[in-house]
Amino acid sequence: MNKILISLLVFQLSITSLIAQQNISLENIWQDYTFTAKRIPGFTFQKDGRHYTRLVAGQVIQYDLLTGEQTKVLLDASALEGQSGFSGKISSYSFNSDESKMLLTTDEEAIYRRSRKANHYVWDGENLTPLFDKGKQMYATFNPQSTKVAFVFENNLYVRDLKNGKLTQVTTDGKTNEIINGGTDWVYEEEFGFAKGFSWSPDGKNIAYYRFDESEVKEFIMTNYKGGLYPEYVRFKYPKVGEKNSDVSIHIYNVKKKKSVQVDLGAEKDQYVPRIKWTKNAKELCVYRLNRHQNHIELLLANTKKGTTKLLLERKNKWYIEDGTFDNLYFLKNGEFVWTSEESGFNHAYLYDKNGKQKTQLTSGDWDVDHFYGVDEENGKIYFQAAAKSPMEREVYVAKLNGKKAKKLTKEKGWNAAQFSSTFDFYVNTFSTINTPPTYGVYDRNGKLIRVIEDNKNLLDLKKTYNVSDAEFFQFTSDENVTLNGYTIKPPNFSKKKKYPVFMYQYGGPGSQQVVDNWRGQNYWWFQMLAQQGYIVAVVDNRGTGGRGEEFKKMTYQQLGHYETIDQIAAAKYLGSLKYTDPNRIGIFGWSYGGYMSTNCLLKGNDVFKAAIAVAPVTNWKWYDTIYTERFMRTEKENPKGYFDNSPVNFADRLKGNYFLAHGMGDDNVHFQHTAEMANALINANKQFVNYAYPNRNHGIYGGNTRLHLYQAMTDFLDEHLMNDDSPVGEDSNRP
Repeated sequence: MNKILISLLVFQLSITSLIAQQNISLENIWQDYTFTAKRIPGFTFQKDGRHYTRLVAGQVIQYDLLTGEQTKVLLDASALEGQSGFSGKISSYSFNSDESKMLLTTDEEAIYRRSRKANHYVWDGENLTPLFDKGKQMYATFNPQSTKVAFVFENNLYVRDLKNGKLTQVTTDGKTNEIINGGTDWVYEEEFGFAKGFSWSPDGKNIAYYRFDESEVKEFIMTNYKGGLYPEYVRFKYPKVGEKNSDVSIHIYNVKKKKSVQVDLGAEKDQYVPRIKWTKNAKELCVYRLNRHQNHIELLLANTKKGTTKLLLERKNKWYIEDGTFDNLYFLKNGEFVWTSEESGFNHAYLYDKNGKQKTQLTSGDWDVDHFYGVDEENGKIYFQAAAKSPMEREVYVAKLNGKKAKKLTKEKGWNAAQFSSTFDFYVNTFSTINTPPTYGVYDRNGKLIRVIEDNKNLLDLKKTYNVSDAEFFQFTSDENVTLNGYTIKPPNFSKKKKYPVFMYQYGGPGSQQVVDNWRGQNYWWFQMLAQQGYIVAVVDNRGTGGRGEEFKKMTYQQLGHYETIDQIAAAKYLGSLKYTDPNRIGIFGWSYGGYMSTNCLLKGNDVFKAAIAVAPVTNWKWYDTIYTERFMRTEKENPKGYFDNSPVNFADRLKGNYFLAHGMGDDNVHFQHTAEMANALINANKQFVNYAYPNRNHGIYGGNTRLHLYQAMTDFLDEHLMNDDSPVGEDSNRP
């Protein structure tokens, strides 16, 4: 009996050991999605603050936040199939103010990053009514009184009266690639982060809306290949650096009078309106006015009847106004308001009186408020996320509206992000570290844990099964006396006696961060796979990245790529100096801004880097859009040296290492033009390189086997030029 038990034990240990040695494959990551963390989608909290709803298999289900138990099925879409042409399937839903009605979205089509068009239906618990029958609509929204719905169709704004069914067309001049009413143009959607361009007043009597005249904006054409005799051409307005933007105006439509007034934004037309926001006074609309250089912002109060404006507050900055502060404006019932700004050198919250005079600084310190969750006016408190302990971590805080007694709600060291219920009585906190997948927990307003929704224990178990190494943080000081943060992932059987190739990853763009103590998603598993194959993977955040205050972030102003490249080269030299790394086998990878950076590093650090992978890179800033590029670089006419010196297309002749260049041909953001021009420059310089073009794919390059194909190509490239090639770095591998 003992021999049998011993034999079984030995067999079990052998099986366990065998399983522990299992290695990660690209098919695990990008085909089977074995390592995808379970996510909890954004909660639709209900008015009582105790319940929330979710869309599950075509049903809108109500849950008890504290127990997680299902309490009610509010809608079963399949049961309504066939009514008024309804398909029985919905992609999203929204409630009216008293939660007696729902807007159902079906047959949705993506346009750009945030814009969608779809069919909408109004459900009142008994009747299902189509919103519109002449085509798909955009941005359908109830008025606060639940009596009307506004929406956009073919660039015009409409209002449907739910009581009598009457349809009113608010605007009539909408036209594709010329006039947009109630929505935004491409560059606003991409760079200011919103697509819906209208807002109901609190009393439901007015609608404030954007009007974009993009008729003089130059057109960009993308080519799609879909098996036809001729390719398809997609035309849209895309303003590039120094070119004409849309003329933007704000209008206020009186629903009863059926008349609009235009808001007075001054004589200057070459400016931006990054947000509009109603105050608690339904007769006043707050309009943000931002100059084209984006270093001077004004909050204007517009009169709903006349459209006249008066200045509420203005801020100037020697670099640029951080666009992340635009959504952090909260008006109180007494006319006072809370807003965040970087005037102290770090992003903090301030309380202002109704005349725009600062009353109190609500948060302070040498750290940034990273996300402002809102104001609990009834209890006189504000809630926010901050990097108070470390730029690599985040905590959730509560403070009083008088600026006193800030309290940390979260206890876990790592990354915390909250979503609060409508009453601020409860919140769902998402916690993770770089080595621990997300845990979702429900907490009360004092930070007490009520229950865990999801802990992703399965991924923790898979880490053991697949022989994963923990990421390790480090710091080093560069030759320019700058301390930079980084992390490495080493092979599971790491030995200091070996010499390993180094594979670096970065993004590096203004305000971004990659070296953070939170879960890193699918790339984390690719990095682990490469580590299992014998690479040391390293990630370093350069100057210009976030979490370390305004000066560290904005010091790259008017010379994007300069200091960032210096820092990544310094990081490569530091990593190559370690006794267990091979300085002749260092590669670097990045996507978008990161692809721009990896290209710069290979060209300007051609004595350091052996190989680089650039996916969807910017290769010359003059080909990118107005809002993003000019915020950091001004125009090429104003800053010719900054543009020339930091655009890699101008330095193709410096290529000595191995270069992998990939791009989606349907990329509406960083156009395929960047890669085509980079390829042309390399060809003219007689430099060899690897080039992949992905037809019809956008900036994300995904769909079907696309990611698997791309990552297989990148892995093969690394194996050939880093793992299996020990020739000296800097030796020109591009000689004919």
